[in-house]
Amino acid sequence: MDRPPLGPAEIVVDLAAIRANARLLGATAGVPLIAVVKADGYGHGMLASARAARQGGADWLATATVEEALALRADGVDGPLLCWINGPRSDLAAAAGAGIDLTASSVAHLETMAAAFAGRERPARVQLKVDTGLSRSGAPRADWADLFARARAGEEAGSWRITGLWSHFACADEPGHPANDRQERCFRDALDLAAEHGLRPELRHLANSAATILRPSSRFDAVRCGIALYGLDPAPGEATDIGLVPAMTVTAPLLMVKDLVPGDAVSYGQHWVAEERTTVGLVPVGYGDGIPRHATRPGAADRAATVGVAGRRRPLRGTVCMDQVVVDLGGDRPPVGSEVVVLGPPGAGGPTAQDWAEACDTINYEIVTRIGGRMARRYVDSDVEGSAS
Repeated sequence: MDRPPLGPAEIVVDLAAIRANARLLGATAGVPLIAVVKADGYGHGMLASARAARQGGADWLATATVEEALALRADGVDGPLLCWINGPRSDLAAAAGAGIDLTASSVAHLETMAAAFAGRERPARVQLKVDTGLSRSGAPRADWADLFARARAGEEAGSWRITGLWSHFACADEPGHPANDRQERCFRDALDLAAEHGLRPELRHLANSAATILRPSSRFDAVRCGIALYGLDPAPGEATDIGLVPAMTVTAPLLMVKDLVPGDAVSYGQHWVAEERTTVGLVPVGYGDGIPRHATRPGAADRAATVGVAGRRRPLRGTVCMDQVVVDLGGDRPPVGSEVVVLGPPGAGGPTAQDWAEACDTINYEIVTRIGGRMARRYVDSDVEGSAS
């Protein structure tokens, strides 16, 4: 469920951007788009993101967990839906009954599913995941033959229909990495072996967001796009600009402006000390709202994250607190109540998610997915003038 308003900071999500990104990714790939809305839609709101992606032409939706998938169904989201993480408390029978494609990565997974599906009149929908080099979930090569044999036996018994076979890249954001070629060859080997066991999955998919854009040979029958759906570059520095539009803007009010003199220290640990007269502003966001605490590190003031205040980028000073950050205004005194752009698309007057990622030595995925806490979330639709929801 999308969060209710809780605090003074606000996440604004443009649903038109998600729709446009879905259309663009589908056109780029030339095959069906699986729109990934896990982790609360990468911080954008799972339900609203799912509906916008569908409106943009996404053929499938995907979540990580069974519980996320069931939540979408409970909110009336229909159509093809895939999930891939199920635990001992996951309601596999309910998921199968809701027409959700479940993922099995081992014979043990299939045995658990067989027990959960006992007594069903119609076969459940199951996809198989193979490990081609990520060494995370997915069946390792040594187990493929057993997995495919058990999957085929379950089809013959009427327990399920194998609707898909898939894997996941480890280095797709580095197009020259040799692992990409190895993984694609490995995936093709898995497809051949599955066919030898009599499996005919309707959907073979390997490409994530980066591979969708950078590696056409990996698109197969569908592509799975997560971060690109929300308008963020899945492979920064690799010349991947295809016109994606960032959907998220985060704003907060400026609560206070005060003067500092040389020697005044800021925030916990007093790691930043003013060297000259300046002014600072107080912004009511902190690590309790997903602002990375390491956005300001001792001895790295030159790499501090920034926010946008009064049309200028202003660096954060001192330790990020649970509820607040302090911003160096450089002697200026913007009016209290001025809008602070915490992050947003290029041209919004503040840093992008990628700017935050670089300041924090992380990836833009983490920045948008962790943002939230007490922030309100509001939806707008720039295709409809003045709309909000």
